Amino acid sequence: MQPLRIVGILVFIAGIVLLILGISAMESFGSQVSKFFTGAPTDRAVWLTIGGVIGIFAGGAFAFWPARAAIR
Repeated sequence: MQPLRIVGILVFIAGIVLLILGISAMESFGSQVSKFFTGAPTDRAVWLTIGGVIGIFAGGAFAFWPARAAIR
């Protein structure tokens, strides 16, 4: 297995973990209080979710995109 593909899989898994943590943080008590007063969740919850989505797309691109042919 190619090293870039392994890194892509690790980034993909980290993205899934960050997304789960972000969704969990959006449902936390602190985030609910923030939503009540400001109408938006906490910054931490938003950044975890954004980081998770970016990690999933970037890791998926590296891990599951077909490898380029070697240049001769």
